Formats: sequence, C-alpha cells, structure tokens
Amino acid sequence: MRRGRIFYYPGARFDTALLVQSFFMIATQLMLLKIALDHRPAPSSKGGEAAVPFLAAREGQWDRQRPYNFWQWRSPKPYWQFLLYLFIGLMAMELMLAPFHGLYGFYSSLLGYIGLSVEATLPLPQMLANSRSRSCKGFRFSVLASWLAGDAMKMFWFFTSVTEIPWAFKLCGIFQAGCDIFLGVQYLMYGNGEAGRGHQTIMSTLGAGTSKHSNGRASGGWGTPTGRRTPDH
Repeated sequence: MRRGRIFYYPGARFDTALLVQSFFMIATQLMLLKIALDHRPAPSSKGGEAAVPFLAAREGQWDRQRPYNFWQWRSPKPYWQFLLYLFIGLMAMELMLAPFHGLYGFYSSLLGYIGLSVEATLPLPQMLANSRSRSCKGFRFSVLASWLAGDAMKMFWFFTSVTEIPWAFKLCGIFQAGCDIFLGVQYLMYGNGEAGRGHQTIMSTLGAGTSKHSNGRASGGWGTPTGRRTPDH
C-alpha cells in the first residue's frame, strides 16, 4: 500500500523524506514482483499447482480459497492489470474529491490510515506461522535484527523530528515495532526448532526416570543404579 501513502501526501503534507522513500519502495516491490513471477516453479503434471504463485509453504496453512483467487493468479497479466486499475482508481478519486475540501480531508486521512495499517500488519503471517510450527526455521536472524534496528531508528525519528509526521505514521509504526519485538521473543523461544525438540527429549527422559523410581518404591524397595532392589528398613 505504498501507493496509498503517496496519495496520502497531498492531504497530509508529511515529511518529504517519507514520500521519497515510498517511491523507492514501490520501484523495489515492482521489481521483486516481476522476479517472483518470472521464477515460478513449472506446472506439475496433475493440474499445475506448483505454478500457482504465493501459495502457503506448508499444507493446511492458509488453506482457505481467496475470493477470485486474489493474488494467486496463474498468469502474470492479472497482477499488472490489478496494479494499473488500482492506480487509475486512486487517481480518479483524487481528482474527483480534491475540490471538496472537507470530504477530501476525510478521504485522505482514511486512505493514509488504511495504507499504513496494511503495511504495519505485514509481520502477522510470520508470527502465526512461527506459532503454529513452534519454530522459526527459515527466518534469518539478520532479517529480524535489521527490522528491529529499523524500528528503533524510525521511532526515534517519528517522535523527535521537527518536520510534520502525522499520527497515522506513529501509531502504525508503534504497532509494527511491537510485532517485530514479538517476533524476537518467538525467535528466543523457538529458535530453529531444535531447542524445542531437545527440551521435549529432556522432559521425557526425566519423566521415564521418575516413573522407574516410583515403580521401585511401589514394589517394596528402593531402586539402585544396578537395577537391584534393597529391602526397606
């Protein structure tokens, strides 16, 4: 929703650096989209499911069908058509509502909050995936560190800048920073999955030892390291 941030600018007049960043991010995301579409797996022999882009990585996760298969189209053309129609629609709304200052102010603010909220919720799928698998395998620590560092610098700038920073940026930035911190907590808790399995193994071993100890007492004696029992006194 970087386009929403750009169309938010005429009504909010926020810091120009944020506007420039939006243009750079749109260009980057368009290139990434093209790369993702160009390097999709080839269709499989049983219907080509492997060629459907942006499918869930694990079976049973996000298995609900999207309306009109949104953003899972097999042909690259609908992606570019959707982005073009979105741009045309936003431009048309901008031109139609601009003469009505009161209505335009509300529309601009609403557009800004929607666009920034969508951007702020980007960590949520990763958080849910980590929680379901109880593992952060495949999620690089360098990515997490860069996100947290970016959040720290962004929050510092938002609340110390002398230029205009609307509250939409601040609130959505706080939410996204909270999500990234929670991802950090998940990384410490789950790691790449090995720690969880090791913890379960240790607990099962302790449970087995406790069970043997209890059986020894119930049979009328104490268990010894050699497996023999000595009579109770």
